[in-house]
Amino acid sequence: MEEIQVSQVTVNISEGQVGDDVEKAKNLLEKLTDQEAIKTESGENSKTFGLRSGLNIGATVTLRGEKAKNFLEKVLPAINHEIPEESFDGNGNFGFGVSEYIDIPGVDYDADIGMKGLEVVVTLERPGYRVKKRDHKPNEIGKEHKITDEEAQEFVQEELDIEVTQ
Repeated sequence: MEEIQVSQVTVNISEGQVGDDVEKAKNLLEKLTDQEAIKTESGENSKTFGLRSGLNIGATVTLRGEKAKNFLEKVLPAINHEIPEESFDGNGNFGFGVSEYIDIPGVDYDADIGMKGLEVVVTLERPGYRVKKRDHKPNEIGKEHKITDEEAQEFVQEELDIEVTQ
């Protein structure tokens, strides 16, 4: 029950504005992940950025299982298998950005899409985390069962061959 595993990988491209770039971001994510992407909408907090709520301003894909592991293996060379210590969120999850998608090995430049970066967020969990998501009697994860940053860093170094830098 203490074995850590990759629960999901979320890949996101945010344009911050409405237009054709959102459709290009969606096409890029579908090209990279071989899975259908969805458009993300602006929320009420976006009013401070001059956007009303409900506008399509980005695209996202959530990968699970083997697809998630395969995508991680594909994208990690783009960041030289290095993640700063600050990338961990305190619950064992971590994220990193790829400044240009052409940095990913095997991906060629597409003139229709242009240059875009993307954000990758990896969610780690242990068996038994379902108790917080279930519909019937959801419950909190026990303090001893939660993943600490140290455990997550050890996991990514051993299992994913990622170097955690200071």
